[in-house]
This record gives sequence, C-alpha cells and structure tokens, in this order.
Amino acid sequence: MAIPSSNYPTSTDTATEFPAPSSSTDLDATGYEHDLLHANTSSAAIQLQTKLGHTASTPVANRALVGTGAGTSEWSATLTSMTLAGATLSGAVDGGAQVISNPVVKDYGETVNNIGSTGGGTQDIDLEAGNVVQATVDTSANTFTFSNPSTSGVSCSFTLILTNGGSQTVNWPASVDWAAATAPTLTTSGVDVLTFMTVDAGTIWYGFAGGLAMG
Repeated sequence: MAIPSSNYPTSTDTATEFPAPSSSTDLDATGYEHDLLHANTSSAAIQLQTKLGHTASTPVANRALVGTGAGTSEWSATLTSMTLAGATLSGAVDGGAQVISNPVVKDYGETVNNIGSTGGGTQDIDLEAGNVVQATVDTSANTFTFSNPSTSGVSCSFTLILTNGGSQTVNWPASVDWAAATAPTLTTSGVDVLTFMTVDAGTIWYGFAGGLAMG
C-alpha cells in the first residue's frame, strides 16, 4: 500500500469524526463504515511516521529522539545545533575542550586541588585536578612539575597557594619564566600565592608572585 505524501490530519480526531461503536452497533451501519475507521487510523499513523521519521520503536535509555534531516529519526545522546532555553544541571558536565561563546557567568567557583604536604622529592601539579592548588612544603627539597595544561593557542593558568615554601629548597620546572629570570624568595613560615600561565601548552610558563608572606 502506497503511503500518501500529503493531506495528513492537522488536529486530533473528535468523537464525531472517529465514532466508537457500542457492542450493539453494526460496523457497517451509517457513520461506522470500516473505511472511516481504517482511514482515520491510517492517517494518524502516517502523520506520526512523518513527524518522527522512520526509527527504532523502542526508546533507548539516556537518549533523546532527534531528527537526522534525512527523513528518519534516531535515539541519540548528542544534541546538535539546538537551543537550550533554561535548564538545571544535576551532575558534572565535561565540556570536551569546546569553545563556549558569549556567556554571562555569576556565582561560580573553581575546583581546589589540595595536595597537602609534599613530603619532599617530586610533586606534580596536574591541571586536570583543579586550577587552584594548595600545598605545604616540608621534610626535604621539593621539585614541582606541571602536567596536562590546555592545548597550544589556549590560555591556561593556575594559582598555587604554597605554605612554608622557604623552609626547604624548592625547584621549579625549567619552563617557568620568572620576571628578571629570578624566582621569588619564598616564605619560611607562612603562605605565598603564586600564579602561572601558559599559551603554548606548557612550553613556557609565565610565573608571577601574587603575594608573598601572606600569613
């Protein structure tokens, strides 16, 4: 049977248009012909097929039914070129290193990577763990390394809140470029706030002493 390409119903059927016969009504009686029932049912099914396209009939968990633009639809976890008009997020969102343009942000926070005591030796600062870092230097000489900055061409920065940095020898990555090529003198007993920024995926880190001997 050929499926028509036009003249689909544009509104929901009424009791008059789609009569429901009682147990004593002959389907061939006036107004209850098989043709009327068949035509209305078929038209409704065709309209639904047209709006949804041809797709798997069983919904897929954690998917939305979207049109493919080719006369079909699919259950997809990816929504493309759609407008989200108001929403509340109930879980973590991974931006996938994609550009978000023209946002207006308020009441936001930054993840703190609380390393705690460094314990001497090599201590890595992983940018994927947070862009605000807390650490306490103790025990013996400490060598910091930085890992997982953003890709080249994207600005990436982090703030290091360092306690008792001057109590031991602290070595910085060779990629850190300090003002006048000189690292700041850290506080023996107190807090120093240092900021680092790169635009070339860590080839060069620009280091700044935001505040020394803060407390």
